[in-house]
Order: sequence, then C-alpha cells, then structure tokens
Amino acid sequence: MFSDFPPIEAVVFDLDGLMLNTEDVFDLAGNELMSRRGMQMTDDIRHRMLGRRPDEAFQALKDLSGITDDIADLKQETRDLFAEIAENHLHVMPGLLSLLAEVERRKIPKAVATSSPRDYMSHLLEKFQLLHRFQVTLAAEDVTEGKPHPEIYLAATGLLDVSPENTMVLEDSETGMRAAAAAGTFVFAVPNRHTRHGDFSRASRVVSSLADASILARLDGRDHPSAVD
Repeated sequence: MFSDFPPIEAVVFDLDGLMLNTEDVFDLAGNELMSRRGMQMTDDIRHRMLGRRPDEAFQALKDLSGITDDIADLKQETRDLFAEIAENHLHVMPGLLSLLAEVERRKIPKAVATSSPRDYMSHLLEKFQLLHRFQVTLAAEDVTEGKPHPEIYLAATGLLDVSPENTMVLEDSETGMRAAAAAGTFVFAVPNRHTRHGDFSRASRVVSSLADASILARLDGRDHPSAVD
C-alpha cells in the first residue's frame, strides 16, 4: 500500500523519452547517421546509448560499430539531423501536461534531471513553454558522474531541499531508473517503445504512460494498480 511509504514532497522528471518523444527523433537521426556510413543501427547500440550523456553514448556507438569519426563530429551531425527531423516529429508525451498540472495543483516542487546538455534541454523545454514550470533543472554539465550513477538525483533532491525517500522520480530508461533507485527515491519507470526491453526490476512501479492513475495515487498516498504491474 502506498500509505506505507513516506509522503511525496518533490517530483523529478527525466527529459528524453519521458517528457518529449525525443527518442523517436533520435532513432530516425541515428538510422540516417549509420546509413550514411553504409551501416545499420542495431538494438544493442541503441540500448548502450540510451540514458547516457552524449560523449558516453557516442563512445558506445564507436566501440560497438567501429566508426572512426571523432565524437565531436558525430554529435554535431546528429544535432543537425535531430533539428531537421524534429520540425515534424517532436511532441510532448501522452499525459505530461495533465500530470504537470496536477503536481502544481498540489503545490509540489518539480525538477528536471537529464543526461542531455543544458542548452539542448533549455531549448526543448522553451519550445513547449515548459522551462518556467520547474524550480530546478539539472543537465549533463551539472554532474561529474552520469546516469546510472545516482549523483544527478542526489543533487536534485539537495537543491529541492527534500530527502530522496520523499522524492518521486519519473524515468523511461533502465539507465535512468537505476540512477534514481540508487539515490533512494521512489521511481516510476515509464518505458516507451525504445526502452521497454530494459530491466526495470529495481523500479518502485512500472507504468505504461504518464497518464497512469497510480502516479497521482502515489502523490496522494493512495494505492492504485498500475497498467503494467
């Protein structure tokens, strides 16, 4: 029963694949990146890249594919492809706006904790008029260790002045979920079609979308069966 858990005093959101369907866009960009080199993007490469900071993600791509391009060049090419594809494919994930409204109605502070660079995060959140709705934002440059290390979630709880056990984290990837679990937070895993192959056994709950009723129930200290549990 949720009533057995500490109350939720803050909510921390991942960005990519959780708030916005950026993984769909990156998937298309990654396919094109590999196609230009006469190669194919594999599920193994996708899995190794998901949820990690850009340099770590592209190093994994290089290690697994044998691509010899510099990481800086790969990042810039991907940024260009992402910007082009995003024009017609980027949108907020189902349930995000209503969940944000409900968290705000309860006057619970919110944060974003992403492995992506700050300029990228800020641009996307501004694009959808979301940036001003978060009291704290943390990006790749704000931590020494990337996910799955818990540093970014411990930093978020510190800035929000709440304990990890009183913090709800929403994550779509195994890497992010592991970081949030290691920090001692209550983690809702919200896998999408790109991340559902992951091992989410350490998540507090696994749900199918941000619209799942068990998320609001947890905020209110009530139990509610999720669509995935």
